[in-house]
Amino acid sequence: MGMARAQHRRFSRSFVGGAAAVAALLTGTAAFAAGTGKPEPWQMDLQKPVTAVATEIYNFHHLLNVIMLGVVLLVLALLLVVIFRFNERKQPSPSRTTHNTMLEVAWTIVPVLILVAIAIPSFRVLRTQLSDPKADLMVKVVGHAWYWSYEYPKEVGGFGFDANLLEGEDQVKSGQPKLLATDNEMVVPVNKIVKIQVTAADVMHSWAMPSFGFKIDAIPGRLNQFWFKAEREGTYHGQCSELCGQRHAYMPITVRVVSDEAFQAWTAEAKTKFARIETGAPRYASAR
Repeated sequence: MGMARAQHRRFSRSFVGGAAAVAALLTGTAAFAAGTGKPEPWQMDLQKPVTAVATEIYNFHHLLNVIMLGVVLLVLALLLVVIFRFNERKQPSPSRTTHNTMLEVAWTIVPVLILVAIAIPSFRVLRTQLSDPKADLMVKVVGHAWYWSYEYPKEVGGFGFDANLLEGEDQVKSGQPKLLATDNEMVVPVNKIVKIQVTAADVMHSWAMPSFGFKIDAIPGRLNQFWFKAEREGTYHGQCSELCGQRHAYMPITVRVVSDEAFQAWTAEAKTKFARIETGAPRYASAR
């Protein structure tokens, strides 16, 4: 009996110590904080959102974590009650009860209420994602094996360019993250609604930007469309998230969000830098 009590105390100390470690891990320090526009070493949270859609997804994610934690703790509490209160030693003559109306009503209604609590914010996120605001800028994105190309409308110059992985000394000099930097960046103005039309020239790709809160498939022969409004200037990184072949892991996405003045200066420079040889500007599907 004494040995059993000692083992129980050791287990209790280990459990409390483990719980404390998990709590410290989850409360987070700077080492575990989420990055802005790029992943961080030992990151344990989503990237900081910079769009309304990403913010709603971020809040919804944490709401789900709270709900799941509550469910896990409830189930754990019920298991402990059953283990310690209804074991053979304390209940040598087990109950023969087969029905309990209140319990049956409760375990039917409570899951329904949980699903309703999840559904309401979920529908709110979908409504924000699928809304169709008037665009301030339209950019066409084309996935290739294995790089991205971008085409801007004639209203801002009618130019296009390719964005390839930045490697070696060029990547080191850029100061951008390894395997996430590109030689040319997609540049957009801050606090403006940007719509992107995404397709692919060969196989399926997926244009994914975690800080913007979305990813959209690039499918040959099909034009998909999405929108975002970045609320903070900065450089943001993403990657192709559709397994597309040998160099799938080397298809980074870099979006630089700048002020209106900086965007005007960049487009003026880009007209010369990315001057198109062929006549005519890129064509787009109609969009508001």
